This record gives sequence, structure tokens and C-alpha cells, in this order.
Amino acid sequence: MQEAQKNNFLSLAPNVANSFLPFGIIALVAMLVLPLPVILLDTFFVLNITLSLLILMVAMHTQRPLDFSSFPNLLLIATVLRLGLNVASTRIVLKDGHTGPNAAGQVIEAFGEFIVSGNYAVGLFVFSILVIINLVVITKGAGRVSEVSARFTLDALPGKQMAIDADLNAGILTHEEAKERRAEIAQEADFYGSMDGASKFVKGDAIAGILILLINVIGGLIIGIAQHGLSVTDAAESYVLLAIGDGLVAQIPSLLLSIATAIIVTRVSSAENMSEHISSQLSLSAAWIPTSFVILVLGLIPGMPTQLFLVFACVAAALAFITNKRENADDAPAEEDVDVEEREDNDFDISSVKDDAKISLNVGFGLVPMVSQTDAKGLVANVTKLRKETSKRLGYVIPGIRIRDDIELQPTQYQIKIGEKIVADDEVYYDKILAIPSDDTQFDMQGIQVKEPAFGVESIWIEPELELDAQAKGYVTIDPSSVIITHLGQVLNLHASELLGQDEVQELLDELSKTHPNLVESVVPKVIAPHQLTSILQNFLSEAIPIADLNVILSEIVSLNTQKMSNSDISEAVRPKIIPLLIQKLTKFKEKLPLITLAPDLEQLILTSVRQNPDENMLLLDGDLAKTILTNLNEASETLTNQNKAVFLIVAPQIRRHVAKFVRSQLPIVNVLSFTELPDNRSVEVAFTVGNSSESSE
Repeated sequence: MQEAQKNNFLSLAPNVANSFLPFGIIALVAMLVLPLPVILLDTFFVLNITLSLLILMVAMHTQRPLDFSSFPNLLLIATVLRLGLNVASTRIVLKDGHTGPNAAGQVIEAFGEFIVSGNYAVGLFVFSILVIINLVVITKGAGRVSEVSARFTLDALPGKQMAIDADLNAGILTHEEAKERRAEIAQEADFYGSMDGASKFVKGDAIAGILILLINVIGGLIIGIAQHGLSVTDAAESYVLLAIGDGLVAQIPSLLLSIATAIIVTRVSSAENMSEHISSQLSLSAAWIPTSFVILVLGLIPGMPTQLFLVFACVAAALAFITNKRENADDAPAEEDVDVEEREDNDFDISSVKDDAKISLNVGFGLVPMVSQTDAKGLVANVTKLRKETSKRLGYVIPGIRIRDDIELQPTQYQIKIGEKIVADDEVYYDKILAIPSDDTQFDMQGIQVKEPAFGVESIWIEPELELDAQAKGYVTIDPSSVIITHLGQVLNLHASELLGQDEVQELLDELSKTHPNLVESVVPKVIAPHQLTSILQNFLSEAIPIADLNVILSEIVSLNTQKMSNSDISEAVRPKIIPLLIQKLTKFKEKLPLITLAPDLEQLILTSVRQNPDENMLLLDGDLAKTILTNLNEASETLTNQNKAVFLIVAPQIRRHVAKFVRSQLPIVNVLSFTELPDNRSVEVAFTVGNSSESSE
């Protein structure tokens, strides 16, 4: 029973703690309208001083401003508390001030009697000095620093976001780390924005302190003389002294909070707190030695308190000796560290000379502004979008694409690399628009005539102000970022098989094992080894076949006698099951499949060549014949492409692999299928027959 009660109490403790702050805020508001007993007024005054000191100490011991991110909230609460106390104390001073200096409590009386020695004239001057220090010096400076910090932080926000996106695409950061970094810089922006506004609390508080003092003095004199019949001197001694004591009680915590605000906004992120940070940077013998000498010379001037100056000169000399000894002690390990560093530089490893990024997009310095764009049209955002779309289409996660500048490139040049191999490069102009003509467009635009990087179409780079004119003349306009993205997308499709490794395949198997554990366990590695499966999947990707249905692929492999089959044979046997993925990607379901076939004599010739050639991966054809075939295929594919139709070449199963390898090197747009791979539920039409000449058979 007792244990249960204890557990109930512990469960309620967090709720009680969370409810304390709202009740405290309500109490602060109540202080503004409800009269307070003198004992509570003294209690709250001491609480106010304690809270201000606590906030100042915490501000001094933070290592970076964000470590005290609740400071703006605490500053607001402390300011409201102090203003509430001012209102409560003003009510008591004006009501009971004629009774004597203890009318508003012991705290106000102590400040009035001890600090200003009962002399209200001295008190006025002391209060004025404190207000000037707080308002003119500390608060004004802290407010300006807050404003500048907020402005610079917000201006730097897009660049920081871009850097995070670039590191994420480059694989330097994980998604979780990138999310944390984004949250941190968002918190930083919110903090400095809040501090810019919170600094106005301090300034307003100082101004309110002046106005409240004037109200207490003027109102007290009027009430004392008019209502209580006191003389001007008696009223001044009573009310003015109480007003000054009240002002000093509020102004000192206000000064502490102003100092804390200035410390926070001027704080530089460091691994040390403020005391350690300052002491470490002041510990310089080169600074203390001349300081000691100058203090000594000043002490020798006639009329100066020589002994006092000599004491400080000796202290500075002692600090110079201590810091110099510490610096000499630190130099020895530092030299050893340098030697170690040099040895490490001489003994570099492979990571220092090899780029481990699977895909790299290098840009010249003239294209760096494209990387800096953080909107939807920016290069980084488009690369991320392209990577997601390509991964979804191919059925596996494309490795991160590293984007970086390369001083060896021309300003307008970009370069695409797969590993260390350069697979594509071209030029784009950041400040221009690429205009691609249609069939009926005349080249009458002024600009730089080029070939579009991805497809080699005659194009022209024009000025942005000519874009509308170009569109009116029938040109298709593309921004520089989209040009690079289109080219990059083409490269990813052509080299998809090179980007798939055993690690990526293992990730696919791990994901599939969550839904089909028995299938994965029965196939890999019992039926087929991981490296064999990787090779088979690479064969599919080399012909643009998605590998999204990995369960279908494994299910088909289980039914094969893989021990007597090569990886290529296994791929050919599995293809009919997954070819529908390729077909549905390229054509609509109800559309007829436009087919290109080989003339019977040509197909028989290729079949004979394959059977006679011991090397099954080679297709030996006469040069003229090979040229004729490629020419006819190119003409047929161009015709179908202009009609927005996919290009399928249908051949016998025995020669499909060889014909595909032969055609793919020159015409990657042509998809080579066998008769057995055509889906039963799709209607087809023979659009072209390729032989010695191209003939239409529609």
C-alpha cells in the first residue's frame, strides 16, 4: 500500500512541477492589481534579487549561447516580477509613506538608510547613475549586439541549410544527423530573434524605473502635503527616501539582468565557460610584461601613490612570470605533436588520396551560385529530387551524389564521375537560359549555339530577358539547373548497374526479409551466392529493367537449376517474369506495343554466327552489315520517338543477349526483347522490319 502511494506521488510530481510556472505567472499578474502585505513584499524583493543573481551566474558559466536558450523567457518573467513589485511597493509607499521609513518593509528601508545613508539627495544621484549605466551603456550596447546577431544569423541561415543538404547528398551526414543540424540552426535563429526582442524588455524596464520613481516622488509629496498635512521637508524625507529605496531595490536586479543579457549576446561558442575562456586568453606573458612596466613608471610620477602602484606592478610582473613558465611548459608537447603530425602526414593512408563517393558532380567556380540556391529550383534540391525518383524507378536506393566545386574545371564546366571515372562533362551558363528549337523553329535567336548535353540536340544559350520571345517563336526553354539534372538523370540510368554493389543488394535482402523471411533464407546463400545475385541484378539494370520485385526474382531463381547455369543464363531465364515492369514503365497498359523485328534472313544469319562463335558474349558481323543494321534501327527509333512511343526490338531468345549487347553500345534507347518475353495480356503491332533496308510493315 505504501509502495503504491509512493508511486502515485512520484507520478504526480512532474505534473505539480509543470503546474508551478503557470501559477507563478498568474501570481505575478495578481501582484499588479491586488495589495500585498509588507512581509510578502520583502519576500518577493529578496526572491527578485536571488533570481537575478542566479541568471547572471548561469549566463557566465554557459559554453555557448544556445546552452541557455530559455534566457529570453526567464528575462521576461524576471522583468514582469520586478514591475509587479514596483506596482505593489508604489501602492504601499503612497498609501502609508507618511508613517515612516519602515512603511514599505525592511528591504526598502535598508536600501534607503544603508546605501544612501538616509540622504535622499545622495540617493537621487546614485539612482540616476545606476539608470545611466544600465540604460545608456549596457542595455543600449546589448540591444545593438542582439540586433546585429539576429540579422547575421538569419542571413546565414540559407547557406547553412545548403551546406547541410550538400553534406547529406555527399553521404557525410546521415538523415538523423542532418535533421539534428537543421533543428540546431533553426533553434539558433529563433534564439537570436528572441534575444533581439528580449533586449527591449531590459530597456523598457529601465525607463519604467525612472517613471515609477518620479511618480512616487511627485505623488508622495502631493499626498503627504495635501492629505496628511506634512510640511514639504517632512514629506520629502519620508516619501522621497522611500521612493529612492524602492527604485534602488528594483534597479539593482535590473542592472544584473542587463549584464547577463550583454554576456549572452556577446558570448562566442566555446568549449569553456566565460571565466575559463577569458582567463585562457588573458594568460599571455607578452601582455603582462609591458603592463607591469607601465604601471611601475606611473607609480614613479611625483604625487602618485607610489606604494599602491608598486604593488600592482609587482602583481603584474608575477603574473607575467607565471604565464611565461606555463607557455614554456606547453611548448614541449606542442613540438612533439608537430613531429607526430609530420610523421602522420608522411605515412598517409588510402583515404587521403582516394575519393570514396560513388557518384560525384563537380562544378566550376562559375556554377557555385547554383549550388548555393536553397529554393526548389536550386541544384541541390533538384539533385535530391532526381535521386529519389531514380531510386523509386529502378527499385534500389541510389548512393548519395556528392556535389563540390573543382578549380581545375572551367568556370562554366561541370563533370559527372562514377567513382574515379569521368562519364560525362559539358558546359552550362548560370546567367543564361537554354533554348531548344522544335521542328518548325528557325534559328534566329542571338546567343551561344551548342548541343544539348543529354541528347545532343542543337540548342542556343540566350539571355533571360529573351526567354518569352524564344517561347513565342517555338523554342523550349530550360534553366541551367534543369540542364544539368537532365544530363545527370541520363547518366544514372545508363550506369545504374555500376552503382549497385553487394552492400546495396544486402540492404534489399534485409528489407525483403522483413516480409518474406523464408524466401530470402531459402535462396541466399543456399541456392545462389550474394555476389552471383549482385551480378544478375546488374544485368537487369544494364538494360534499364527495374529490380523492385526482388521477391519475384528470388522466387524464379528457386525454380532453376542454377548449378549448371551462368549468371547470364540465370538472368535470361528470369527476365520474362520481370519484363512487364519495364514495359509498363515505358507504355500505357491499353496501348499497342510498337515492335521492330529483324528480317528472317538477317535473324538466321545472326543465329548462325552465335552458334559458331565459341565466345558467346561476342556477335561477329560484317562491318557494312553492322552499320546497316544500326542505321535502320536508328531511323526506326527516331520515328517512334517522335511519335512518343517506346522502342522495342523483338528477336529470337537464342540471340537476344548478343543483339542487346551489340545494340546497347550505340542505341541505348532501344529495348531488346525476345518473343518469349512479350506479355500475353498486351496487344502488339509490327512497326518496322530491319533487314538490308528499312521497310515499314504497319
